[in-house]
Amino acid sequence: MAFVLNVSETPEDQGSPEPSPYDESEMHHSFHQLIQEQSQWAAQEGLELQQRGSGAGTLRASGSAHQALLRPEGAAAHSTATLQILASMPSRTIGRSRGAIISQYYNRTVRLRRRASRPRLRDLGRSARPSLRLYDLELDSTALEEEEKRVLLVKELQGLTVAQQDHMLRGMPLSLAEKRCLREETWAPKGKQWGQQGRLGPLSCCSWFHDTCVLALHNLGLVLLSRLHALAPWHYALKRIGGQFGSSVLSYFLFLKTLLGFNVLLLLPLLAFIVGVQAAFPPAPLGSAPAFTGLELLTGGQGYFTDSVLYYGYYSNATLNRLCASPPDGGLCTPEAAGLPYNMPLAYLFTVGAAFFITCITLVYSMSHSFGESYRVGSTSGAHAITVFCSWDHKVTQKWASRLQHDNIRTQLKELLAVWQRQRGRGSRCRRLRQVATLGVVWLLCLGVALGCTVAVYAFSEHMIKSSVSADREWALLALPLVVCLLNVGAPYLYRSLAALERHDSPVLEVYVAICRNLILKTVILGILCYHWLGRRVGTLEDQCWENFVGQELYRLMVMDFIFMLLDTLFGELVWRLISEKKLRRGKPEFDIAGNVLELIYGQTMTWLGVLFSPLLPAIQIIKLLLLFYVKKTSLMANCQAPRRPWLASHMSTVFISLLCFPSFLGTAIFLCYAIWQVRPSSLCGPFRTLGSMYEAGKVWVRRLERAGPSVSWLPWIHRYLVESTFPIYLVSALLLAVIYLNIQVVKGQRKVISLLKEQISNEGEDKIFLTNKLHSVYDRKERSRVCRTQEAVMPSALLIDDGDTW
Repeated sequence: MAFVLNVSETPEDQGSPEPSPYDESEMHHSFHQLIQEQSQWAAQEGLELQQRGSGAGTLRASGSAHQALLRPEGAAAHSTATLQILASMPSRTIGRSRGAIISQYYNRTVRLRRRASRPRLRDLGRSARPSLRLYDLELDSTALEEEEKRVLLVKELQGLTVAQQDHMLRGMPLSLAEKRCLREETWAPKGKQWGQQGRLGPLSCCSWFHDTCVLALHNLGLVLLSRLHALAPWHYALKRIGGQFGSSVLSYFLFLKTLLGFNVLLLLPLLAFIVGVQAAFPPAPLGSAPAFTGLELLTGGQGYFTDSVLYYGYYSNATLNRLCASPPDGGLCTPEAAGLPYNMPLAYLFTVGAAFFITCITLVYSMSHSFGESYRVGSTSGAHAITVFCSWDHKVTQKWASRLQHDNIRTQLKELLAVWQRQRGRGSRCRRLRQVATLGVVWLLCLGVALGCTVAVYAFSEHMIKSSVSADREWALLALPLVVCLLNVGAPYLYRSLAALERHDSPVLEVYVAICRNLILKTVILGILCYHWLGRRVGTLEDQCWENFVGQELYRLMVMDFIFMLLDTLFGELVWRLISEKKLRRGKPEFDIAGNVLELIYGQTMTWLGVLFSPLLPAIQIIKLLLLFYVKKTSLMANCQAPRRPWLASHMSTVFISLLCFPSFLGTAIFLCYAIWQVRPSSLCGPFRTLGSMYEAGKVWVRRLERAGPSVSWLPWIHRYLVESTFPIYLVSALLLAVIYLNIQVVKGQRKVISLLKEQISNEGEDKIFLTNKLHSVYDRKERSRVCRTQEAVMPSALLIDDGDTW
């Protein structure tokens, strides 16, 4: 027999505040008294039911009810009354009552109508409100109240504008079917009204046509907004890569897309304020332009590209003015007719600095955003359930899109389960010691390889300084880039073969270790090249334009690096696939994430290094990245397979952005600051040919402003006290450290609050379990006592019948 625990709500309970947690004794006393009252009522009701039925039937019913309390597995289950009490708890009802949601949004629409000074609903007649009394249905008060609130909500929505209706419906926590019904009910009376107005006259037709056009434009805007994400570059290709190969391989292509955005952002100010202006005011040619031979595409110098906007030496050190036509009276041009002067040295310096500052801000923002996405404050304990129940997009209707989404969800589940299995599995202590020893030996070998490559680059660069290259041996300029690219391509293969001896348990750790080794190699090689350019070449090229030589060297390195990447992708991965399939019988190889990512960072570092000496290098990098994406995608689909050990690359994008920021961008900024402040510019070419350093262009401009007059005297003051003084730098650094410290403390406080909330939720769950068990035990005792009383009531009557039979 199921007991129903009816708890009536009194007016005192409605107006009284919530009881304090410190009144536990009073709460337990009242709760115990309530259980006793309900138990007595249930016992009386059970006796009344027993009088109506037979004793044997009551015993069988009680026995079956007692067995119904047990699950098939034998575990104890809760009775109907207990489940009803649990269902009425606040944690089970908050946010799940459709009537409460409709009532809430009905009140919100009423407030919107009052703001717009529309007539209130209470001013309407009773006949205007539909009623369920017309239907011969027996409905409870809750359903009637909910239906009335729904009708009132529809009435209020009809009084709002179309934009307000869409905004209100979009924010309701209801299902799509219920939102669609509300929208149809809201629009239905308007359709009837339009049909009635269409028979009234031409004005109604115009109004109907206007409303139809507005609705059509609104629907068109919704369709365009829904498809706006598809206009992103490589949208479908990235979805396909993520579905087939997982988030680890996808992180490489997302990083390539991020680098493409950085280069576009860097190229725009350079084109607008340096390249475009100098192309509009070209300097006087020094001689006849050399013919284009095609070798310039590889060497980048000693020909057609030398006297072009591609390199630093082409730019003028004069103040550019717009030429004016001679007046008709034969007089001279006035300053107003000539236009404002354009200081090319100052524009060159400030544009490069502003472009790097914008790149720095964007890079820091991207890194902080990536940290916020990857390292959330909360936990990911429910990631499996979220992936299973919340990942599917029910708006997908096409077959290929549903198959692609199916592959994505399946790959995500594989990655999550692989992480969970690795967290549970632990190796023995001897195995760990063996891994540590192997890891140390492999690291020593890898560092020896990096040291040998560094010595080789340094020795070959010194050999190139001693042996001069003549004009007819221009191809010899490719020797140093060729050696550097061979080392950059060959060393990662050696690292990969050595990494096979380590046998890491986690593929994430394996990728991180490979990234560190390749990063050390490429950082040391670039450091040797920077010393070769600014420390050695500046002294040997005093009678030449050394800035053009550095720009040409960087151009050659970028071109040769791209060629070697294409050869390695088209032939290296193809040959490795054939060997792995035919000889080793292992199937297709996996995609080398660490090596390919470091190639991207290496190419981007060379682009940043060459911006000062070749302003169009970001354009070359953009072309390189565009071609590289399609080449890598084609090779990935044909020559590679998904990782054999799936792993979740939740932090890979953050690691890539961090490596791009600290070793790459920071090292580039140090190199350019040293070139601007310390190295003397060439006296034969470039916008700084007459200055002791590039930074002196700003000082010269400030001295001109001091002589210009008191109207611009504030600019020299800003330069003197904010740029040249070191106090603002210390102040900004202190403020930055304070902000970082405050953010760290805020994050710590949030984590502490979250841990306290989790503990409180756990305690609340234990309290509910305790109360549920208490109620269940009370019901069991009452059931047993009722059965005993029933047996005692049946036994005397049976004895009387037996006595009568004996008599």
